[in-house]
Amino acid sequence: MKLRKASMWLAPALLSLTLSTCMALLYFLNLPKLTGNSHGWHRNISILLWHWPFNRPYPLEGDVCLDMYSIPRCLLTDNRSRFDQADAVVFHYKELQTAQEKLPLHLRRPPAQKWVWLSLESPAVIKNIRAYNHLFNWTMTYRQDADIFMPYGRMIPQRTNESFLVPKNRSCLASWVVSKYNSHHNRSHVFLQLRKHISVEVYGSSNRRPLAKEQLLPTIARCHFYLAFENAISKDYITEKLWRNAFQAGTVPVVLGPPRSNYEAFVPRDSFIHVNDFNSTKELASFLKRLATDTAQYELYFKWHKEHAIHVYTDWRERLCHICKRYNELPSFKVYHDLEGWAWQ
Repeated sequence: MKLRKASMWLAPALLSLTLSTCMALLYFLNLPKLTGNSHGWHRNISILLWHWPFNRPYPLEGDVCLDMYSIPRCLLTDNRSRFDQADAVVFHYKELQTAQEKLPLHLRRPPAQKWVWLSLESPAVIKNIRAYNHLFNWTMTYRQDADIFMPYGRMIPQRTNESFLVPKNRSCLASWVVSKYNSHHNRSHVFLQLRKHISVEVYGSSNRRPLAKEQLLPTIARCHFYLAFENAISKDYITEKLWRNAFQAGTVPVVLGPPRSNYEAFVPRDSFIHVNDFNSTKELASFLKRLATDTAQYELYFKWHKEHAIHVYTDWRERLCHICKRYNELPSFKVYHDLEGWAWQ
């Protein structure tokens, strides 16, 4: 009798449990596709670019992040009608500053949606962003303390046993490519002083000697040294002048920018020459002339080629895809209440 009563009580409970289990399975089956990794479970992430930087669009057909950069579960779009479905919306600083674009403050912003402030500019040119305080959740810049760190370039482990051959018979000592020459910049002052002691071949629109894209690296490669002078001195502000113009051309960079210790956070200390290592431009010039004639010492600046290669970020799609790599690691409730203060650090 007791067994019969127990069975009568247990049957509905099992039925209820089975129904609950089925409901749970149906719930999870109808969720967006979940995939596990070392950071936990996450779903497809949708990134909306509100406007293309400098109004230069790229095609977004297919699974760009996966097909081109092996970054899965990352969907890129520039279709503003998908605003409500976007996990993150990216706004490039330049177009906001010049009033070519405006923030979509008139739209109802989904509670979980993140707004990303994107800029590769130095603090010297960042202005009028106080109005954007309390709006942005994440920053995406070349700075290491940005939420999405996106440098101009980086060294990556070399995957080949081929050794780099230092070009012989260089036909010039040093070169400099400058598109926006400003006599008030520190780099202009250093260049003018340096030119008193050595010959520097100068190219760019500023002196009416422009170089076509395909001519840039071969022209620089003719010289022993390249003046990788930044137009502003700021933390982590190390641009394509080092990564592309010098390293990819196969010449030794003479850098002017943040302190040597900052450069060494990105590249080997013996891969470049820093202006600050010398007491005067005359001393620097003497060093460059002497080094150019000492083949053994000169070639030491290329040791890094044995273990590393250079990757330069030029495609905005690649930068955007990297947001997905960081998405699940970033704080969900972060807001920049003083974006201007952060940007000017």
